[in-house]
Amino acid sequence: MAEINEVSPQALRERLNNKEENLEVIDVREDEEVAQGIIPQAKHIPLQEVPDSLSELDQDKHYVMVCRSGRRSMRAATHLKEQGYDVSNMAGGMLEWEGDVEVKDK
Repeated sequence: MAEINEVSPQALRERLNNKEENLEVIDVREDEEVAQGIIPQAKHIPLQEVPDSLSELDQDKHYVMVCRSGRRSMRAATHLKEQGYDVSNMAGGMLEWEGDVEVKDK
């Protein structure tokens, strides 16, 4: 199994604040979870849609996967890593996120 790096929520927040160009956050939670708040810069791709969304992802970018606690995003990160993507998982998920969140209208 591919080894997945983990990034702390604090480190991710710093990287986003520094506007790292090659960094993209993907939130793999379900619609109703994301409706409660998402990291503003994150792209929402529910876990079950990740395998079918690979064509939307750029292999030159670094992806940080996010979910509620870090378990589902680790599964998504493992899948992406196996497909050749540069990926990390946010440890602790949104339960540990202390940065801004955005509530998106449906």
